[in-house]
Amino acid sequence: MTLRSQNKQPIVFCDFDGTITIKDNIVAIMRHFDPPGWADTVDDIISKRRSIRDGVTALFASLPASRKEEIIRYSVDNAEIRPGFRELLDACRKLNIPFYVVSGGIDFFIRPLLAQFPIAPEHVYCNEGHFDSEYIRIEWPHACDEHCSNDCGTCKPRIMRQFAPQHYYRIVIGDSITDFEAAKAADYVFARSHLLEQCKTNGIPYEAFEDFHSVAQSLQQLHTRLLQEGASIRKTEES
Repeated sequence: MTLRSQNKQPIVFCDFDGTITIKDNIVAIMRHFDPPGWADTVDDIISKRRSIRDGVTALFASLPASRKEEIIRYSVDNAEIRPGFRELLDACRKLNIPFYVVSGGIDFFIRPLLAQFPIAPEHVYCNEGHFDSEYIRIEWPHACDEHCSNDCGTCKPRIMRQFAPQHYYRIVIGDSITDFEAAKAADYVFARSHLLEQCKTNGIPYEAFEDFHSVAQSLQQLHTRLLQEGASIRKTEES
C-alpha cells in the first residue's frame, strides 16, 4: 500500500450470509425445506458452473410461495449473528466510518434480522423476494452494469463504484465467492471461508477473521494508521 492510497475516507462493505450471520441463510433454508436438486444447484454456484443470479433464482423457484410465513419464520428464527457484530458497528460509528451491508441474500430475512441494529435502511443492498406467484420469485435491483459480466445478482463492485476510489478507502468483509469481485476492487479485505481461499489462490492480500471482535480491533488500528499516513502526506505536500 502506498502512502497516497491512505489519504481517503474509509468505508466498509460487509456481506450478510455467512459473514454477519454464522451460516449461509439461503443454504440453511434449502437444507431445511429440501426442494429437489437444491444441493446440486448450490454446488454449481460455488464451482462457478452457474451464475449466482441464475442459481439463486432457481433455488427459490423450487419453493412454493404458499409456504411464505413458514419460510420467513424459519429463516429469521434460526439465523445466528456472528459474535462481535454490534462491537464492529460501534467501532465504525465512533471512527465515523460508513458501514454498508451488500448482500446476495433476500430482503425477507435480511431486513428483519438487521432491524435490531443501528443500520439505516438505505445502507442495506439486497435482493427482493416476492410471493405473488406459485413459487417464490426473486427480483434483482442491483444487477451487474456494463462493467461486470459475472451475473452476480447483487453486483457488489457496481455498488462500490458509487464510492470513487480517489476519495474512499474501500474495506470489504466477506466469506464467499459472491464477495470475490468486491475483494478484487477493495483496498483492504477481511476474509473467511471460500473468500479466504479465493484470495489465497489469486494473490489478493487479506486478513483472516472468525468473529467481529478481531475485525473491530483491526479496524481501529487501520484507522489510526490511515490518519498517521494522511498526516504524513499533508506534511510532505506542505514542505
